[in-house]
Amino acid sequence: MRKEFLEFLKNYGVIGLAIAVILGGKLNALVSALVDGVLMPFLTFFIPGGNWRTATVDIGSIQLTIGPLFGALIDFLIVAYLVFWFAKKVLKEDTVAKK
Repeated sequence: MRKEFLEFLKNYGVIGLAIAVILGGKLNALVSALVDGVLMPFLTFFIPGGNWRTATVDIGSIQLTIGPLFGALIDFLIVAYLVFWFAKKVLKEDTVAKK
């Protein structure tokens, strides 16, 4: 049974997937720190009150908190671009290696 399990891990790339999930989580933490500590202080110039995490929009009696959404959107875009860039580099090298 142990041998079957190890074959399963090898055949389906489970180890690589686990490593990718761990690295992705750490990349997300790194990008969040970059956005919170470096990028957003510059953008607070354009946000009234200066604290972008508590930025709200009032629509009648409804108050929408857009600060966390805006931060998460920026985090997502940076992570998506970095993953795209990394995958493009890796796939390009893989294609060259196959020829």
